[in-house]
Amino acid sequence: MMGTTIFSKIINREIPANIVYETENVLAFRDINPQAPTHILIIPKIEIPTVREINGREHGLLLGEMIDAANFIAKEENIDKEGFRLVFNCGDNGGQEVYHLHMHLLGGRKMNWPPG
Repeated sequence: MMGTTIFSKIINREIPANIVYETENVLAFRDINPQAPTHILIIPKIEIPTVREINGREHGLLLGEMIDAANFIAKEENIDKEGFRLVFNCGDNGGQEVYHLHMHLLGGRKMNWPPG
């Protein structure tokens, strides 16, 4: 059922977001609580709750498109040369707050390890 998460509402333009990239299948927008100078969320336009529901045969092209979006945005944000981090959180213990698959693109500063 589409429209059940805040991200679905952003996709449907029911609530505003600072959108930086969009294709037929993927949408990317700035995080409202950034954890780095560049913090962008990249989401599929279909609802997939977590990475647990990902099937490589069914979703491989979509995940590839999300990575392509990250590379394009990193270049646009001038963080492609120094490096950046891509993160998927999964479940409560993994730090997932919105149950609509999303990838964090973080950059513009040195990332620490372990992350948290």
